[in-house]
Amino acid sequence: MRLERQRLQGGLIVSVQAPEGSPMRHNDVIAAMAEASLNNGAVGVRLESPEHIGAVRRRCPEALIIGLWKRTFPGSSVYITPRWQEIQAVWAAGADVIALDATERVRPDGEELATLVRRAREELGAPLMADIDSTANGLRAAELGCPWVGTTLYGYTEATAQQAPPAWGLLPELRRQLPADTLLICEGGIASAPQARQALEAGADAVVVGTAITGVDLQVAAYRRQLEA
Repeated sequence: MRLERQRLQGGLIVSVQAPEGSPMRHNDVIAAMAEASLNNGAVGVRLESPEHIGAVRRRCPEALIIGLWKRTFPGSSVYITPRWQEIQAVWAAGADVIALDATERVRPDGEELATLVRRAREELGAPLMADIDSTANGLRAAELGCPWVGTTLYGYTEATAQQAPPAWGLLPELRRQLPADTLLICEGGIASAPQARQALEAGADAVVVGTAITGVDLQVAAYRRQLEA
């Protein structure tokens, strides 16, 4: 993990994703966007679904891949790699780090975060990126054994629905309280290069940017709404 910290420090991770139903949600398109991002200096990519992880791994064998799988189940609002089955699938597809929801919300099938973290470490040897929404959940994730903590879910959970990313308030608190060897990742709401720099200055080790770079569908729709206003 020391090598990964050196590789990631101050770096940009590009989230290469596309919504369901989009023509951009094709293995070749995702892989091409990932390769373009890496060719232009991204230190890694964040990918959704085993299919996209596998496609990028084949095209970019040396890429640092943070993988996840978004799936929804009745009775739970957790959707980022929610269960053990998704963790196994993401790892088998070729991810280097597995991202998962590490909030305090109830998980599908009654699975517990602590158990998932333990099994990922002991059975797979897989490092985890804890996607969190609060300082308390970030500290808990690190205590359970997640070496990466990201602000991904700030503003997207029931407890933070009144907040809007980026998580400017969380970053300095987490940096001050997390163990020194925990990688702190700013993800969510970063819409410009100056904001990415601001995240580093607030305490992040690296920054994830998605929609502002690869979100063609959302970006075009946002421009259209503004022009029609």
